[in-house]
Amino acid sequence: MSELLYMNDCYLREFEAKIVDISEDKMSVILDKTAFYPGGGGQPNDLGKIYFKDIEYEVILVERDKEKKITHKLNKTINANKGDKIKGEIDWERRYKLMRYHTALHILCGLIWKEFGASVTGGNMYLDKARMDFNLADFSKERVDYIEKRVNEEINAGHEVIIKTLPRDEAFKIPDLIRTKINLLPPQIKEVRIVEIVDLDLQADGGTHLKNTKEIGNLKIVETINKGKDNKRIVIVIDD
Repeated sequence: MSELLYMNDCYLREFEAKIVDISEDKMSVILDKTAFYPGGGGQPNDLGKIYFKDIEYEVILVERDKEKKITHKLNKTINANKGDKIKGEIDWERRYKLMRYHTALHILCGLIWKEFGASVTGGNMYLDKARMDFNLADFSKERVDYIEKRVNEEINAGHEVIIKTLPRDEAFKIPDLIRTKINLLPPQIKEVRIVEIVDLDLQADGGTHLKNTKEIGNLKIVETINKGKDNKRIVIVIDD
């Protein structure tokens, strides 16, 4: 399995790695280590570039295959073989936008959990907006306005964001570790990555995040959708 560099350093933009497998058409490679996020948990996969012998290749898709190995699909055939070394480069502007939205959703999730006890029923991130669904009944304009105000207060408070990995048994001793209505962590996962927004939120998560909440910027709730009796959707945008 590839070493997942983004798990410990979300700000890593460039890295060197070795090809450990390559597809028959030479349009896809598996690396011994990667900083490319393969997507998951509502966060889209990274894009970027791979360089081999001074030739540039666009990374147009990063995903896990059937064996859970991370594959990097390229825009053209690469004249390389197993064991060859490459340089990877993340599309940083894209990654950073997604990091801002992901950390913002954790603030939204943590605040609504603390103040209203509502769990998450779904969520997704895009480059220009994000949405999160909650097991929430009351969705008045007053409550939505209050949520937006409180989220921005927490953003501006400048909370530090800490990432650490704990053994599964130790991690599950943490109260309210799983905020989704259903526990999505497979039983075979023996170590759990924890994302903590200090003094606000603590939960299991595998995506990329900011170091400080102030990096998010101003958040606006631009749409609310009633998805059912106890299922409400909040759509957010962040000002650049």
